[in-house]
Amino acid sequence: MKEKTIDYTLRATWQAVSRMYNEEASKFDGSMAIGFALLSIDKEEGTPSTYISNRMGMEPTSLTRTLKTLEEKGLITRQKNPEDGRGVLIYLTDLGKQMREQSRNTVLKFNEIVKQNISEEKLKHFMEVAEVINDLIAEKKIF
Repeated sequence: MKEKTIDYTLRATWQAVSRMYNEEASKFDGSMAIGFALLSIDKEEGTPSTYISNRMGMEPTSLTRTLKTLEEKGLITRQKNPEDGRGVLIYLTDLGKQMREQSRNTVLKFNEIVKQNISEEKLKHFMEVAEVINDLIAEKKIF
């Protein structure tokens, strides 16, 4: 049997994680994208929309759609940034804060279960490998 490639393993694992998060989020009328967006918004101070897209690694057009969905679901409000009239601050509504907490708990549970089943040393190596792969890509050392 041929060995699986690194990119195949990464992609298959991420798709499984994504599917798991989406299944869990659907119980609360949400999605993984909504959960990650909510976790990227400061629960008290509000967050500039540009910060959210950077943190999530999303293109601005994709973020615009996600923010529109969050607003339609009553999870966020948008307000002009008083320090920069061109910018917008995103604030969580009470419902958004509740859903953010649910998302946070889901992520923490995932991490806890993984940590219970994989040694600290193996997780450390996994993180190191992921960091090297990200650095190689960022530094354009592959393509």
